[in-house]
Order: sequence, then C-alpha cells, then structure tokens
Amino acid sequence: MLDMLCFLILFPLIAALLMLILPNGNARDIIVKIAALITAAGSVYLFVETFGKGIRYVSIGSGTVDLIVFVAELVIALFIIAISLKFRKYIVTVLGAIQLAFVLYLEYLMHSGVLPAAGELFADEFSMIMTLIIGLIGGIICVYSVGYMRGYHEMHKDVKDHRKLFFFLIFLFLSAMYGVVYSNNLVWLLMFWEITSLCSFLLIGYARDELSWNNAFRALMFNVLGGIAFSAAILYIVAVLGDFGYLFMDKLLASGSAVAIIPAALIGFAGLTKSAQYPFSSWLVGAMVAPTPVSALLHSSTMVKAGVYIIVRFAPIYEMTYTGMALSLVGAFTFLIASAVAIGQSNAKKVLAYSTIANLGLVVACAGIGTEAAIWAAILLIIFHAVAKSLLFLSVGSVEHQKHSRDIEDMTGLISEMPKVSVMMLIGIAGMFLAPFGMLISKWAAIVAFIDAMKPFGAIYIMIIAFGSALTVFFWTKWMGKLIEVRHPKSPLAREATPQEMFSLYFLTTLTVLATIFFPLISYDLIMPYLESLGSAVPVLLSSGDIITMFIMTVTIVLLPLSMAYFSNGRTIKGQYMSGRPVDAELNFAGSLGRTMKTDISNYYIEEYFGEEMNCRYGIIISVLILAVLAAILVYTFTSGAVL
Repeated sequence: MLDMLCFLILFPLIAALLMLILPNGNARDIIVKIAALITAAGSVYLFVETFGKGIRYVSIGSGTVDLIVFVAELVIALFIIAISLKFRKYIVTVLGAIQLAFVLYLEYLMHSGVLPAAGELFADEFSMIMTLIIGLIGGIICVYSVGYMRGYHEMHKDVKDHRKLFFFLIFLFLSAMYGVVYSNNLVWLLMFWEITSLCSFLLIGYARDELSWNNAFRALMFNVLGGIAFSAAILYIVAVLGDFGYLFMDKLLASGSAVAIIPAALIGFAGLTKSAQYPFSSWLVGAMVAPTPVSALLHSSTMVKAGVYIIVRFAPIYEMTYTGMALSLVGAFTFLIASAVAIGQSNAKKVLAYSTIANLGLVVACAGIGTEAAIWAAILLIIFHAVAKSLLFLSVGSVEHQKHSRDIEDMTGLISEMPKVSVMMLIGIAGMFLAPFGMLISKWAAIVAFIDAMKPFGAIYIMIIAFGSALTVFFWTKWMGKLIEVRHPKSPLAREATPQEMFSLYFLTTLTVLATIFFPLISYDLIMPYLESLGSAVPVLLSSGDIITMFIMTVTIVLLPLSMAYFSNGRTIKGQYMSGRPVDAELNFAGSLGRTMKTDISNYYIEEYFGEEMNCRYGIIISVLILAVLAAILVYTFTSGAVL
C-alpha cells in the first residue's frame, strides 16, 4: 500500500512538472489525457486494494522528507510575501510574514525534539472515498480542460496563453490533495494544505487582469489566515502540550477532547476559511472569474473539499462541546443565507457558487455536531455534492462557449438547441435536490441527526435546515424550468461541445446516477465501517424499507423521461395561445390600437429580499459574532483547562 500512496502523491507532481516543458499542441493534450487516466486508474486500484481492510498506517522515514517539507513551506511563505509586495497587497504581506515566522519558530522548536516512530501516511474508508473523488472527478476535469482551454483562448484572445502553467497547477493541485487525505503527520498535512492555497491563487488569477488578481488575492488572504490558524494548532501541540506524538492525527484524535479541543478548533477554523464559510465566502464567489475547469476543481474535488474533509476528520472531538456547536452554527447559518442569496442570482456560475457554499455549510453543521449519524450525513453530502456539482459546472462551461453567456435567462429552451447537454444538466440539478438522489437523503439524515443530538436546540437547527432546503428547491426549479421552456422549436446545434467535453459530461452523468444506485453499498461498505473505527456503537441509519423505497424512486425517475420520449413520437408542438391575439415567432402579440406588445417571460429573483449584498452582510455579521464566541471559549479553555 505504501507504494500506491506515494505513487498517487508523486505521479501527478511528475505530470505537473512535465506540463511546464511541453509546448501547446496535440502531444501535450494526449499526455494530459494519459496522465489523468493513470491518476484515476491508480485511485481505483488503491480503493480496490484497501477495500474492507480498515485503517492502515505506513511509515516512510521522516528525516529527509521533513527537511523537504520545511523547505517547501519556507518557499511558499516567501513567495506569498514577494508577490503581495509586488501587487501592494500589504494585508497579505503581513499574513505571509506571520506564516513565515510560525514556520521558522516551529522548525526551531522541533529541532530539539525527535518525532516518534509512527505512520506518517495512512488510509481508511474515508480517505478512500476522498481518493475516488480526487482521482475520478479531478481526472475527468483534466480531460475536459483540454478542449475547453483551447476554446477559451479562441474566445478570449486578449488573455495571454498560460496553458503550460494551467496544467502544471491542475496536476500539482491533485498531488497536494492526495497528500492532504493521506497525511497522518500534521506538519506534512499543513504543507500540502498550503500548496492547495497557492495553486488556487494562481489559477483564479489566470487571466492576469485587475479583476482576476483582486479575486485571487482575496482567496489567498483568507486561505493564508486559515494556514496561520493551522500553524498555531501545531505550535500549541509542540510548545504547550510538549508531546510530539500529538503531531500525528491518530494520536491527537485518540487523546480525547480534553487535550485536542484547542488544536482541533484552530484546525476547524482553518477548514472554515478553505471551505468558504461565512465570513470567508467571498473568495469562492470571486473565483468565478477563472476558467470553468478551475471553478469545477475548486468546488467539487479539491480545495473546498479539503476544508470540510479536515473538519469531518476532527468531528469526534467536537461532539457535545460548545466549540463544536459554534462551528455547527456557522455552517448552519451559512447554509441558510447562501441558499437565500442563490435565489437572487441569474448568473449560473454564481448560483453554483452559492449552492456550493450552502452545501458545504450543511457539511460543517453536521461535523460540528460530531455524532455518528451526523458524520454519516456529512460524508454523504460530500460524495453527492462532488459528482453533481462538477457535472453542473462543466455543463455551464460548455453552454457558455456556445451561447457566449452564463445567464440562466439566456438558457431558455436550451433543451431544443443543446438537448444532450441540457439533459445532463437536468440530471445534475435533480441530483442536488430531488429524490432518490443522495443530496436529498443526506439532508434528511442531517435533520434526523440534529433532532437526536441537539435536543435543547434542535428546533433551531430544524428550522434552519428546513427553510434552507426550501430555498434550494426554489432556485433549482427555476433553473430547470428555463431549460425545458420551449417557446418555439429550434434546430439542435450540430456540435454541442468538443469531444473531450462531451466525454467528461457523459462520465460525470453516469457517475451521478451510479452513486445513487449504489448508495446503500456506499453506506454499508464504506461509511459505516469508518464510523465503527471511531470506536462507538453505530445506530441503524438505513433500513431495508428505505432501500426498497429508494429503488422504486430510482426506477420511476428513469421510466418517466423514457415514457415521455416514447409517447411523444409523432406529436407536434402547438403554437402558444395569447387570448386570441396574433402572435409572431418571438411570442410578440398584437395589442390594443394595433400596437405590437413584447412578451417578456423571466424568473422571479426577488432581489429586494434575496439580494447578494444585503444577505451576505447578515451572514458576515452573524458568523463573526459566533466566531467571537468561539474565540472566547478557546481562551477560557486555555486558561482554565476546562473543556466547553
């Protein structure tokens, strides 16, 4: 297993370095596809190899690697300081300097100590779930990028071609994400964590214009802030606890909340910044200026998933503590407010961005509760969000290439012009909120977990989840309606997307459906064994009756479109009836006094209630107050030694 763990970390890194020297052209495109295929195949092989074997630790000897990790963290901190000074982003400079000071001081403290012999890398059921998400979804995004980036530069001739750097960063991103999910050593984990922050900064700023750089630096500022919190957690372990064994995640988790609550809370704060929870959500919305594959990568398989991954890892520490409740409340209010903001957006990528922020908020809410049922729901949310959201982002990218717009209103009747892409978009949207897709089941599981675990405050959580879920139904159904609204027949496009794009969309659509069909196996064979490894009795979370009901729903949702296609053969689309008035092809009709009246059909956005600026302001205020309470809890815990 050691060989495969090292392979999955090192192979994308080697592929990334290769991308820097290969010129643009067919040869480089072929190598990108091969590298993506090998990465995905390696992920599947490791999954099969470790399936059913529980948690396994491996040691590679930390002497030389520790030196490499220190040098890498030093280079990252110096790069952040240098580039922020160049662009006069002095807040980022200060944060980078603090990060550098932490790195140097940590190296000084650790120089006199010796890390115990332990497994620096590990793999269990949860890390294998993340492995498949990174390998399969990350790999297919690489394949999609080949055709997309060629079209991107044909459309944006003013943007300098940086595709060498683009593919280098994409594969480096995947390498770092494997490092995040396999690292048992927190110092190594921090290094991989910082690499993802640096990659996201450079990818968001791909266009190299003022807007891109501003959004890239905002992302970097929040992520460096989280990195400082992560570094502070490690410094606390070394300087205060004085036990170098706690630098390994397994021992820290086994120590219990009395020892681990402060570092776990600091790492949880870092997770909030990376997963774009309020008040840090603006960086993920700003990241929409990047090319679509970057958005898909940040939202589905990497970056934000690193944030919720680490919070879910430490969920057992948060259980039944006020620290966990504070994190949970931040996630819950993020879910509610981001869902509300999404209603007021007509920009498809913004809808997807706020939907991502909302769903990650629900994951954080579950992880903060920390019970087995809540962790079960959190992992399910991660899985189904990854597959459905990557499908939607890539679909929107293909539509944008054809329509030269990402506005939902411009997607009216897309089912006629781009029928294949539209059907896949509809499946992706259905995957986010309709039965029997897993997101709906996961939300139901979250509600059950909140009722069972938070009895004094359960009503508050239930109202937040219920209202937030209702808001998600609103903005998803609005979008679905525009896709299937046919005012008059249109001829399908001869080519809806490039072959690479279509292959990627077909693959992700299949993955979304398969994840739903095999949902019970995912639960029983992956999530439940992970929960059992946490050492507590696992309640029955999915009965046989639930499985039968889901099977019936799956069959129904497949038969419905097939039956509609069968019974619609030979039928014609009738013209619209406008109260007997003459109507032209654009549905304009003859009004009073012979005037031609323009027909205007659009969605409700209700911006006076669901405006972005107003609601985001509420989200920031509420979350800052909650985090202030969390800071007070940590200070009290540090000074008194009592865990709250």
